[in-house]
Amino acid sequence: MATFTGKAADGSVITYVDKKRHLWWLGFVGTFVYVLTFWGYFALGNNPIILWFPAIYVYIITAIIDRVLGEDTHNPPEEVVEDMMKDNYYRWHVIMHIPIYFIVFAAFVWLVGTQDLPWWAVVGLIIGVGAGSGSMLAYTHELGHKNRSFDRGLARIGNTLMGYGHFNIEHNMGHHVWVSTPEDPASSRMGESIYRFMLREIPGTIKRGLEQEKRRLAAKGHGFWSVRNEVLQVYVGTLSIVVGLAFIFGPNILWFVVPHHMFGWYGLTQANYVEHYGLMRGKKPNGKYEKCQPKHSWNTNHLWSNMGLLHLQRHSDHHANPMRPFHVLRDYDDVPSLPTGYGGCFFMAAFPPWWFSVMDKKVMQWADGDITKVNIDPKRKEKLYRKWGGADLVAAE
Repeated sequence: MATFTGKAADGSVITYVDKKRHLWWLGFVGTFVYVLTFWGYFALGNNPIILWFPAIYVYIITAIIDRVLGEDTHNPPEEVVEDMMKDNYYRWHVIMHIPIYFIVFAAFVWLVGTQDLPWWAVVGLIIGVGAGSGSMLAYTHELGHKNRSFDRGLARIGNTLMGYGHFNIEHNMGHHVWVSTPEDPASSRMGESIYRFMLREIPGTIKRGLEQEKRRLAAKGHGFWSVRNEVLQVYVGTLSIVVGLAFIFGPNILWFVVPHHMFGWYGLTQANYVEHYGLMRGKKPNGKYEKCQPKHSWNTNHLWSNMGLLHLQRHSDHHANPMRPFHVLRDYDDVPSLPTGYGGCFFMAAFPPWWFSVMDKKVMQWADGDITKVNIDPKRKEKLYRKWGGADLVAAE
């Protein structure tokens, strides 16, 4: 156990032992699932049914484990946070995951490219491996928020796995600025299904990311079509990998690789969907939105899934303090909470009536029953106003 120190307001020394320090290794359980799947396919006589195991783990088993293990609401003392942030153990824990994601992807590309698999087994791998690759964005997200050029460069390398070149600049300079407002394509609205959200979020974030990169380059005196364009660097890297795989395994491998990438993109869409559903920042008298506060993000402290996603589920503190590293993100007593970890919420969101029946009530509780304080889907506004606001409010609109 590592010991960290800090000074209290009265000058006394506070000593803290981080008991979660080695729990972060639980993040490698997901890697073990893929290794077990790969081994199990051959050990069970090339049985393709085992290839659905990663998908089942991500969307069902993690929710069950979260339910059994429960939540961890512990926060390290604020006085020792600065000391904890200096410890590179946590930083290297993030970095070492990046090459592993590429190795896992390459292994399953080889499996699909060399084995005679039924189409339904390939679909299982697209979902299971694609979801796993999508989870790497939690790691490139963490690295992309850092000031070190090495960390930011490694984030771009990680994003080449799925071609999400616009992610870091769009997330940092777009999403964090406009989060929980109707103007943000990455903030979902009450009454908006995940599928309709996806059609708004993906093109909206790509457009905003490209615009941000164009402005960044212009400020440095460079044009958009430049080798310095960090978004295009990732896109070119991804295209090179895809072309190389098609050359090695033949063009039929694209029936796995391209949908895998798309499902990885959908992984981020799922996260964005559950993180801010229906929440809206209020406007000040000058027409500007209030500062983002912990109450503007959905939070969950489920231990198991948080260990695999670098506390991404402590999303309230992340948006209130974007530069705060994952291992010192805090829980709050008065923030909106999701019913389970991300895997379970993603599964719920796949069935919109189920999601709406659970989450719309939570949104209205957060808004103290005032539907006008909710970020609402314009296409369902009248229906939701009738349900939650009453006929008088509908008539006033």
